[in-house]
Order: sequence, then structure tokens, then C-alpha cells
Amino acid sequence: MGGLEEEKHARYIVSVEKKKDDFEALVIEHLRMNGAYWGLTTLDLLNKIGAIDADGVVSWVMECQDKDCGGFAGNSGHDPHLLYTLSAVQVLALLDRFDVLDIEKVSDYVAGLQNEDGSFSGDMWGEIDTRFSYCAICCLSLLGRLSKINVEKAVNYIVSCKNLDGGFGSIPGGESHAGQIFCCVGALAITGSLHYVDRDLLGWWLCERQCKDGGLSGRPEKLADVCYSWWVLSSLVMIDRVHWIDKEKLTRFILNCQDNDNGGISDRPDNAVDVFHTFFGVAGLSLMEYPGLKSIDPAYALPVDVVNRIFFRK
Repeated sequence: MGGLEEEKHARYIVSVEKKKDDFEALVIEHLRMNGAYWGLTTLDLLNKIGAIDADGVVSWVMECQDKDCGGFAGNSGHDPHLLYTLSAVQVLALLDRFDVLDIEKVSDYVAGLQNEDGSFSGDMWGEIDTRFSYCAICCLSLLGRLSKINVEKAVNYIVSCKNLDGGFGSIPGGESHAGQIFCCVGALAITGSLHYVDRDLLGWWLCERQCKDGGLSGRPEKLADVCYSWWVLSSLVMIDRVHWIDKEKLTRFILNCQDNDNGGISDRPDNAVDVFHTFFGVAGLSLMEYPGLKSIDPAYALPVDVVNRIFFRK
């Protein structure tokens, strides 16, 4: 097993962005904003973000904003949603371009999606999910506008989604899942509310997700998948239990999922690569302090230097 193919992964991400008409581009056309976040963050972690046309990216991001409500869509011509609004804000944070935003308008859109019980709807159609609680809290925190929502109610709603196994679900009573756990723990971390987490109980549940092949899964009885290298590890870092898993075996699993010829990382060894798993594989390696990678913040899912720039800028 070799090391991380950094140059090839960077070339792969840049090539995906340039291909607008192939199958991979078409199937993610509706969530291209997420794809931009995954790809650009990967490039930044690899110290390769200079490979893209930053002005072109910023121009496209702003084309995806709904000028009436202020929210962002997954692509130009699509409907706005919290998932894409967070990705847009994260992309602009990466590129240090908050100057193009009407911060009050964007934050009013996000805050307007909070419900009376503290939960958040993803968009005007009203679906509720703890993913959206995280998106709203992370987005408003990055914009410096958390005061626009009822943080206490938001936290109480997330806590109501905690289960007897220490994990969290998408709604109260929902099954514990590593992706939802990241969203809930991340939101609690950002709001200074991690005291609501049973760290040992949740840490045990998360560590039980490590499979014999070294990879991590999202739920009991599921196969390992590279993306959980982020969802599980980030939560373990935030609750200070990351030393409970075998990092060497997980590193080996991620590296075995690389396309060593053309770049990119897949969900499992020998499967087709994609930008989603490439990001989460590199992000997982960053959390494990893999040599040569920039550090990533486990709560904001952005490079640490980007987060520091936002919060400590004079």
C-alpha cells in the first residue's frame, strides 16, 4: 500500500469540475453546490486550492442565490434549500469572499426556517431533520448571526432527538445514525452545549462502527464506507474519544479505496470514485493528522485556518 496520491486527487477534482456533460456531472447537477464544497475543501486540505478559478466559482455561486428570499440552490435555476445555503457559505468562506454576500438577507432566510419547537425546516416545503438544524446553526455561526435564532430552543430540539444508546436520530425517536450524530454533536459543539452528550456512551456506539477491514460504518450491521471516516471520526474528536478506534487500520482502509492511476477515492476498495467520497476520505485522514494535509475543524467541516480567519480576524 502506498501513500495518499495527493497530486492525482487534485487533478481528478479539477477534471470533474470541467466536465459538464458526462454522467457524473449530470447525476449531481441538482446538488452541484454541495459538490463544489466537497471538491474545493479537498483541494484546500491538499494545499491545492490555487488550481481553480476563484472568481469564476464566486460568480457561479452567486448565480445560485434566490434574490427574493436570499437562500441558495444546488445549481442555478433550482430552488433554495438550507443544505445548499450552508455549502454556498462554506465555499465563500474557503475563498475569503463574504464581501459578495448580503449577510443580513442570507441569515434572515436561514433564521426564518426555524419552527416553534426549535427544529428547522430544510426549505419552504417544511421537511424537518436534524441535518437542517446543523446547517442553520453552522451557517449562522460562520456569518456571525446566531443571535437571529432561538438557540436554546434549537439545542433543546436536538437533545430531544437523543436515544438510549447515546446516539441521535433525524427526528425524536429516529434511529441513531453516524451522519445524524455528526449533525447533532456538531451543532451542540458550535453552541457550547456538548454537556448534553453522554461522551462515554456515544463514544462506545461510534467505536463499535469500526469493521474488521478497518473502515467505519454508519449503523450496526452495515458495511464500512469511506464517508463515515468523517461522520464517525469528527464526532469522536468533538467528544474527545477518537483514541478509542484503530487509526492505523482506518488509514489503511481509506488509502485502499484510492484510484492510484487516475485519482479519486471510492466508498469501498475497487469501486468507482466520486467527489463525495474523495472529500470525506481526505477529511478523515486530516482528522487523523495524516502528513502533508491541512487540519480540518470537526464542527465546521472547514480547514482550521479558514475557521480561524473568520473568527479571529481583527
